[in-house]
Amino acid sequence: MPTIVAAFITFIACFIVVPIFFGLLRMFGLYTVVQERQCKVFVLFGNVVDTITEPGLHFLWGRMGLRALIINWMGKCYTVDMRLDQEYLRSQPVNSEEGAPMGIGIWYEMYLSDPVAFLFKNTDPRGSLAANVSSSTVRCLSNLPLDKMLINRHGMSQTVRDEVSPNSHEWGYKLGSVYIRKVHFRDTEMIRQIESKVVNRLRQVTSAIKQDGANQVSIITSEAERKAAVEFAKAATVRPAIIGKALAEIARDPDVCETMFEILETQKVLAADTNLILIPPAAGEVLAALQATMGQDSSK
Repeated sequence: MPTIVAAFITFIACFIVVPIFFGLLRMFGLYTVVQERQCKVFVLFGNVVDTITEPGLHFLWGRMGLRALIINWMGKCYTVDMRLDQEYLRSQPVNSEEGAPMGIGIWYEMYLSDPVAFLFKNTDPRGSLAANVSSSTVRCLSNLPLDKMLINRHGMSQTVRDEVSPNSHEWGYKLGSVYIRKVHFRDTEMIRQIESKVVNRLRQVTSAIKQDGANQVSIITSEAERKAAVEFAKAATVRPAIIGKALAEIARDPDVCETMFEILETQKVLAADTNLILIPPAAGEVLAALQATMGQDSSK
């Protein structure tokens, strides 16, 4: 039982009594806590009493005196977010020097530099900054040559940033990085015409490449055929001399010459599509006469 009672009392003290106690201290302005990248602006009777930008625990009695006791009752505390923020403006309308309707997408960073000016000098500082960036983009980037507008994005980003920064600081905002992310044509018909021209140009280039390749192949083929014809002609003129020289060498030996011609004759007979009749030597004269007689009868 004592353990349960002690645990119950500890629970009540930690989760009920302590939060209520510190809440009363904050209510009477004893202290306040400022988070990282946060600012608190205290206003009493329409006047800014104090601005705290450093994160941590701050004792208001030492900073404001007796006004800290009534600051949360009769005044107001504004909590301002000081973190870095980003914005992207799509398709800002500009015209190139050639008169082409272009759209520019611009991305920029911003952060609070003066919380008091952010709260009281402009009712919509974020919208005013966006309008300032938009108007500066249109004013600075209009009438630029189309090739520079499509290529030189870094220079255009620097121009817009230099134009916007002095004005934005008056409303408590300070501009960070500015970058032109997209440059495009706004006219749909112009986009279609450009696409058509690009497609036609690609077709022309493709056909020209194919034709050039075919011409190169034809040139190489004709040159190869010419060289082959020349070599075949040379071979045809040299062949009789080579054959005559070989026959002259063979004719020096009568036996070799006779054997060669017999072989050639046998090859010709075998290659010819004719009927060949072989007659034995013993019956040569009889069969020859019979064959001659059969040939005469068939002719009649």
